[in-house]
Amino acid sequence: MAHFRKRSGAWEVTVQKKGIGRISRTFDTKAQGEEWAKATEFEIARGVYVSRKEAENTTLDEALDRYEREVIPAKKGAKQESMRIRIWKRSTLAKRSLASIQGKDIAAYRDSRLKEMSPNSVRHELAVLSHVFTIAVKEWGMTELVNPVRQIRMPKMPAGRDRRLMPGEFDRILSVTESPVLADFARFAIETAMRQEEIAKMRWEHVDLKKRVLMIPEAKVEPRKVPLSPEAVRILSDLPRRLDGKVWGGTPHAISVAWRRAVARARAAYEKEFEEMDQEKKNAKPDPGFLVDLTFHDLRHEATSRFFEKGLNPMQVAAITGHKTLQMLKRYTHLKAEDLAELLR
Repeated sequence: MAHFRKRSGAWEVTVQKKGIGRISRTFDTKAQGEEWAKATEFEIARGVYVSRKEAENTTLDEALDRYEREVIPAKKGAKQESMRIRIWKRSTLAKRSLASIQGKDIAAYRDSRLKEMSPNSVRHELAVLSHVFTIAVKEWGMTELVNPVRQIRMPKMPAGRDRRLMPGEFDRILSVTESPVLADFARFAIETAMRQEEIAKMRWEHVDLKKRVLMIPEAKVEPRKVPLSPEAVRILSDLPRRLDGKVWGGTPHAISVAWRRAVARARAAYEKEFEEMDQEKKNAKPDPGFLVDLTFHDLRHEATSRFFEKGLNPMQVAAITGHKTLQMLKRYTHLKAEDLAELLR
């Protein structure tokens, strides 16, 4: 006979059988508890019940430690995964047992994090936790464990960015940068649609200027070869050779900082032009969207869109950019309606 007790807004259900001992679990509603109790008693009677004792005795913190030791080293994004593991270890759920964590707990965590982080960042954190539970069930023998992440709604993603360069923005940004590498780095990004980290990791041993091909051995999805335009070849040909074999100096972080500073300087200079205008032109006002909300990653959007505008088909563009599906490629492709209109003439 199952016993039910309501505590802190939840229902604790206990089933006790000779040879099995006490089995307890907490549910949001009594109906859920009754269903679980009935199923558990049936499994015990048939002799197929699997104990949840290990899941009840293992804290999330302990599971995260094991996951970091056994699973993360084999993953491509190991560094980012470890950072997300540390975030979970600092959460109030870390000291809870795996069996005690419910969907409502994860939903509360989700809602709290969405006040601080972007929906995409929260989705990444939830994905890591979900995989921890999946591994615990499939490989650590905790077969009765329920994955609470699968019981909640994932954060909704905002509409994809459609930010493209406005006429004059790119030249203004590069004209005010104080970075010795940003101008060539950014121009190369526009020519290749490569990710910032992919460009930063380039090595001369992977560049074939004669064949105009660059090999990316460690890409986000899988290794690929990138065809180089004449302008991309010119940029690389003019670069000094480094002793360490790298094509570029500086880290992705340094490039990001240099880009943000250059955009800010360019915007300030743009606004100053209007302040210094003659009195008769005082009615003119700066464009509120010019040199605003422009990230370095937007250059990948811009480059991908330009490939389509040059007449390349989706398969050709995907071969260059490394996107695996048309839907993924669409997120980075924002064709100008006025340009498409010209094609309909």
